[in-house]
Amino acid sequence: MFADRAKIIIKSGKGGDGHVSFRREKYVAAGGPDGGDGGNGGSVIFEVDPGMNTLSDYRYRHKFSAGNGQDGEKRRCHGKAGEDIILKVPEGTVIYDAASGKVIADMSGENRRTTVLRGGRGGKGNMNFATPTMQVPKYAQPGQPARELEIRMELKLIADVGLVGFPSVGKSTLLSRVSNADPKIAAYHFTTLVPNLGVVDLEGCGGFVIADIPGLIEGASEGAGLGYEFLRHIERTRMIIHILDAASTEGRDPIEDYYQINTELEKYNADLSRLPQVIAANKIDAIWDETTDPVARIRAEFEPKGIKVFPISAVSGQGVRELLYYVKEQLDQIPKETKVFESEFDPELMIPQDDLPYTVEKSEDEADTYIVEGPKIEKMLGYTNLDSEKGFAFFQKFLKDAGILDELEKAGIRDGDTVRMYGHSFDYYK
Repeated sequence: MFADRAKIIIKSGKGGDGHVSFRREKYVAAGGPDGGDGGNGGSVIFEVDPGMNTLSDYRYRHKFSAGNGQDGEKRRCHGKAGEDIILKVPEGTVIYDAASGKVIADMSGENRRTTVLRGGRGGKGNMNFATPTMQVPKYAQPGQPARELEIRMELKLIADVGLVGFPSVGKSTLLSRVSNADPKIAAYHFTTLVPNLGVVDLEGCGGFVIADIPGLIEGASEGAGLGYEFLRHIERTRMIIHILDAASTEGRDPIEDYYQINTELEKYNADLSRLPQVIAANKIDAIWDETTDPVARIRAEFEPKGIKVFPISAVSGQGVRELLYYVKEQLDQIPKETKVFESEFDPELMIPQDDLPYTVEKSEDEADTYIVEGPKIEKMLGYTNLDSEKGFAFFQKFLKDAGILDELEKAGIRDGDTVRMYGHSFDYYK
C-alpha cells in the first residue's frame, strides 16, 4: 500500500540531572564538591534514505523516543549521553508541526539529515557552582526535560514533469510506454490509486523523471475524488503534460476538460496553474468520425495562447517521440532547482531558557531562619536594585514566578520568619 502521509509523535531524551556530592577521603578533612554533570538526552534526527519511496514504515507505529541521559555521579563522574533516534524518510518528505501546520523541515535538495528535536541538556553537578562566597554548594542543575511533539509528514514526489488529466485519458498507458514504470492499467475510472514515477531515457539528450498523478475531477481541490489526495505530488514539478481525450471516448469535451483541470490546479495552488504546460491530445487512434478533426479544434483553442498541442496515441506510440523530445527541450530551458519549502517552525523555541538551580533549606544554626541559595538567586540579586520600591517589587515577582515562595511554604516558613539570600535578610509575610 502506497503511503504518502503519516502523523507521529516524537520525543527527545531528558537530560540527566547533575549530582550533589562532596569528597570524602582519608586525610581530607573538608573535601570540596565533586558532583558530576548529567548526560545530554538523545535527539530525534530525520535522514533521507534513497531506498525508500513511501512513508509506510510509519503506518502502524506512531511514537518514537530517543534515550534519556544518565544522571551525574560522585567523584566528578559524568552521566552517559542518551542515544539518538534516527528516523529514515524518502526524499521529498516535508515535516510539519501538527498543531500549527507550519513547516519544520523539508527533506529535499541538499537537506539529507536534520535534527528536529534536540535532546535535553544535561544538568551541571555541584562541582561547577563553587565560588568564593559559596564553597559548599548543596545544589545541582536539573537536566532539561524531554520534549514531545506531534508532527505530520507528507511525501511530495520530486519529478521534472507531472502528467495530469481526467480519469481514463491514458496517463498510465503513456507512462508505461515511455518509461521504466509499471503502473496497473484497466478500463475503469480511478485505476491509478497511487502516484507512479518513471524515468524517461531519450537517445542523445539524456532524460527526465515523470510522475503520473491519479485522475482529477471537477471539485478535486475541495476534496472531491481520489485525485485530490495526490495534488501535492505535482508541487515540485517543473512542467506539466496535460493529457486530453481527443476522441471523447468518455463523452466529455476535451477543451472543457482542460479548463476544469486547470481551475482545480489553481484552486489548490495558484503556482501550479502557472507552470509551463504542453497538451497531449491522446487516443487519436480511436477517432472514428472522419468528417471532424478534434485535434485541429484543440490546436485552434490553445496554440494561439502559446500552449503546444501534440496528437498522440499512447497505445500505438504514434506522436509520442515528438512529444517527449519537445518536453526535454523545454526542460533544458527551465532552471533545474528542486522546490524546497522553507522552515516556518523551530522546535528549539520549546526549550526552557532558565533552568539554573537553587535550594531552600531551614537553617540549622538560627531559629526561624530559612536560607535560599543558588546561581539563579545570585544572578537575580546581581542586577536588581533592592533599595528601590520598583526593584524590590520586581524581585518579589521573580521569587513567586520561580516557585521559590512555594518552596519556602513547603519547608514550613511562617509569617515573621527570616529569609537569608547571599548577605541579604528579609522578613517573610504572606
